[in-house]
Amino acid sequence: MTATDTITETKLLTADDLLRLHGQGVRGELIRGVLELEETMVSGYTHGKIVMSLGATLFNFVKPRSLGTLVAADSGVWLERDPDTVRGPDIAFTSAEKIPLNADIPGYSEVVPDLVVEVRSPSDTRREVHDKARMWLSHGVRLVWVVHPDTRTVDVHRPDRAATTLAGDDSIDGADVLPGFACALAEVFGP
Repeated sequence: MTATDTITETKLLTADDLLRLHGQGVRGELIRGVLELEETMVSGYTHGKIVMSLGATLFNFVKPRSLGTLVAADSGVWLERDPDTVRGPDIAFTSAEKIPLNADIPGYSEVVPDLVVEVRSPSDTRREVHDKARMWLSHGVRLVWVVHPDTRTVDVHRPDRAATTLAGDDSIDGADVLPGFACALAEVFGP
């Protein structure tokens, strides 16, 4: 018997497997068929407060204008097949042109969002969230905001451009994804 005979092949999971596991209380993302479990600890109060604040601000801009749909992390986005990749951004906006407002999607959306917001968790490194932002862009997301609660900054990622960092009295804007949207960082982070 050779060393290669003792190597066992790992069974890759599918998006359907992930959805079933989620129903059993297992939380995580699927990266090329491999389950990446979320931390056993939740991300914390500050993380949740920022997600809700920015989500509400986006909702109050998007909803009355019927611009599209906003979803939270548990909804998931199916990015690749065979092997499957399903990621869950903290907030995602998809335009009404891509997903009609009355669409009923019982599982994961297979439509890439236009805007993704990732709020850095205490266990994430800056490099990890930067790589995640670049991954979203490589799948066609047009705008990614990475929010850093510890430094009260936001990195703005766009295709074919270097990321820019907003701080202090700056505002994040929707650029060509959500024209007219702007939110002061003070509103994102609160007092």
